[in-house]
Amino acid sequence: MVSTPAYTVVLNWLEEQLRHGKIRVGDKLPAERALAEHFTISRASVREAIRILDAMGLVRSGTGSGPQAGATVISEPSAALGWALRMHIATKALPVKDVVTTRLMLETQAAWDAASGENDDHTDRDAILAQAHDVLDRMDDPTMSNDEFHALDAHFHLLLTSLAGNVVLETVMVSLREATIGYVQETVATLKDWESIRSSLQTQHWGILAAVTARNGKQATRLLRDHINWFYSLVPRAQNQSR
Repeated sequence: MVSTPAYTVVLNWLEEQLRHGKIRVGDKLPAERALAEHFTISRASVREAIRILDAMGLVRSGTGSGPQAGATVISEPSAALGWALRMHIATKALPVKDVVTTRLMLETQAAWDAASGENDDHTDRDAILAQAHDVLDRMDDPTMSNDEFHALDAHFHLLLTSLAGNVVLETVMVSLREATIGYVQETVATLKDWESIRSSLQTQHWGILAAVTARNGKQATRLLRDHINWFYSLVPRAQNQSR
C-alpha cells in the first residue's frame, strides 16, 4: 500500500480553509515552522507543500524578511493549467489535434454566448469590444514583429471569450492558448508565405469581430470555426516545408 506524502496534510488543510472562508486570496500562510509544528511534520515537508501550491498558482512565495516574506495566497489557475497542458503535450500524451478540437468547441460556444447577450450583465461588453477593435488596429501594422502579433492574436481571442461571462471557460481558454503558443510559433517559423497568411488571419479576425458586435451568433461561430480550422490546416504543409 502506497503511503500518502506528509505534505498533503498542508494541501488538504488549505483547501478546507479556503472553502470555508477562513483564509482568503491575499492572506499570508502561517510560517513554515508553525505549520510543521501544527501538523507534526518536517519543515522540508511544509516547503514541499508550498512549492506544489506555488506551481498550482495558489500561493506566491517571498524570500527574506519583512512584509514580503512568506507565502501569500493568490489565484492564478490558468498558469498552472497551461503549464500542465504544455508538459503533457510535450510527452505526446495530449495530441495537439485534440487540444485544438477542444479549443474549437469551447471558443465557438463562447462566441455564441457572447452574441446572445445573455451574460451582458456580467461583462462590460462595449469596453471589451473596444479593446478588441484596438488590438486588431494594432495588428494591422505590417512592421509589427511576429512575437507581438502572436501575443495580440491570443489577446484578441481571449477578449472575445470573456464576453461569454463564464470565468471557468475563460480560464480554460487561457490555458489552452498558453499550452499551444510554442507550437504555433514553431509552425509559423517554417512558413514561407507567412506575410500573406498573416494578412488572411487579420481579414478573418475583423470578420469575426463584426459578427460578434452585430450579435450574429451563427455567423460568428461559423467564421471562428473556419478561422481556427484554416490556420491549423497549415501545419502539415509547414512540416513538409521544413524537411
